[in-house]
Amino acid sequence: MKKNSNLSRGVSLWIAALIILVAICLFVASYRHYINVSFALGPFGFSHWLALVGTTFIILYTPIYYIWKHRNPKLFLPLRRVHVFGNLISVALISVHFDGQISRPPQAYPPLGTGIVLYAVILLLVVTGFVQRFQIVKNLRYWRFCHVGAVIIFYLVIVVHILHGLKVI
Repeated sequence: MKKNSNLSRGVSLWIAALIILVAICLFVASYRHYINVSFALGPFGFSHWLALVGTTFIILYTPIYYIWKHRNPKLFLPLRRVHVFGNLISVALISVHFDGQISRPPQAYPPLGTGIVLYAVILLLVVTGFVQRFQIVKNLRYWRFCHVGAVIIFYLVIVVHILHGLKVI
């Protein structure tokens, strides 16, 4: 059974690494304007819709994952797979949006205050989650503490970011 567990962990690690590599390639391709994600699609730009999809998944699935993994431990492994891979794909979508913001020409450059903080928190979530999921270090308590703290900061900053983007504040 241990061998099968190690094999599954190895496959998951490669899939996670591949998602991260694709996200980096999309980020670079968008930044270098090899792909266009800034076109309008309804009331928002396409990159905003990507960020909306990714952020909505993270906002909704994170509490679902937390509650259900404790209520039904038998569901832990499938829930964790959706959590890990769904959030990595969501971060890839959010990265394309972030890149669309930082690659704007100077005359159209947006204020990045909450966006920079939010993106830094999301990257911290990815790193701490990756370290925990694939047990890269021995003492995981510190990494779990940082991950949970970053989740709380994410929820606080995303509210401010959205309200700022809608010009409410």
